[in-house]
Amino acid sequence: MTGEFSVKLRNPGPMTRIHWRLGAEIELLAPPGKSRLDLATAIAQTHDAEVERFFHPQSEPSLVPGTPIFHNLTLGYKIQHPHHGWIASCVDDLTLQSDLNREASPQTGWYRIISDDERLLRLVQRQADARQPVENVLEPIARLFGTTPSTGPGGMVRVDDLLEASIAIAAPLPGERERPCELVTAPLEDQHQAQLEQLLGLARSLGFTAPIEGATHLHFDATRLQNAPAFANLVQLLWTHGDLLKGLVGTNSHCRRLGSWPNALMETVTRSSFRSLQWSEARAELQALKLSKFCDFNLANCIHGHPTKNTVEIRILPVHLESGPLLVVAALFAAILERSTEKPLPFSAAPSYDLEALLENLPLSQAQRSYWRALRAPPPRAPTLPARAHSSVTT
Repeated sequence: MTGEFSVKLRNPGPMTRIHWRLGAEIELLAPPGKSRLDLATAIAQTHDAEVERFFHPQSEPSLVPGTPIFHNLTLGYKIQHPHHGWIASCVDDLTLQSDLNREASPQTGWYRIISDDERLLRLVQRQADARQPVENVLEPIARLFGTTPSTGPGGMVRVDDLLEASIAIAAPLPGERERPCELVTAPLEDQHQAQLEQLLGLARSLGFTAPIEGATHLHFDATRLQNAPAFANLVQLLWTHGDLLKGLVGTNSHCRRLGSWPNALMETVTRSSFRSLQWSEARAELQALKLSKFCDFNLANCIHGHPTKNTVEIRILPVHLESGPLLVVAALFAAILERSTEKPLPFSAAPSYDLEALLENLPLSQAQRSYWRALRAPPPRAPTLPARAHSSVTT
């Protein structure tokens, strides 16, 4: 797969010890004939837990004139333990497309709900029961609007209001859309590698692979970064070293929904008065920038204080089917976040590709620094022997 590490760790334990609360979103692909439900079921059986079907919201560009975005509810599966709570979820990701047979017929029971109004879709999410089949799932919504669902070609079910304005459409899911599986973990407090390896081990045993467009997203708890000095440090570190980091971790060139921040963000955090602001004041300025979450480093949740996902999201990582390389990268970004909470950084608006400057500025162990230096360094060139001497060389 794209961006796989060229240096492997035999025993990464001390290098992957992370003192930061984090969660992972790992994009996977089920083998033909299986689905994300199979992985959810295997995780539940391993943990003596239950699988709960729910609606997972997503959006995608639309080809319909005047409707730039279609909002979707797709079927996801949450693994819940009766005493320990949420373990993980297996959900769809609409950016994963290249591996799928778009002509494949819908599988029984798989469908999605579409609307051109995100507010209506949130209403559907709260009122409809994801356990219901496509034929019945929109009945509660129709009752709210005083109408009845109508059926269309291919098993589609539609709900309009009394003036025949479209509310939502439920339709069977063609094109192997049951195969994409974004494995979303609950926040991990400790034993990060052991918990991730257990989940990824189950995925490997079922034949799950890395999708062509696949990525891993790491969500780090943002609480310690929600003050103006720490936030400014974080933006400066990632702005200055972002391209270097993408090359270092092997960002998947096929990955979608990545990109840089607007210049206005750097201009805001490097203004002389920014660091003296209270967080409420800094947040107001940052919220006015209307940052997208679809970028290399998603700060939107942190800025808006998302109630269930108050995080800084690292979106540039490739998919790793083993926990070792993934945790080494997580430890690198945990060090970047840790450094952001310390003294101010010297101002630099220009990108830097100086690996040593980055490594020496972070709270890393010597083993971690050696690992990244070895990974970045070009492989040693094999000695060249004279052509006529080759035949006499023995091994």
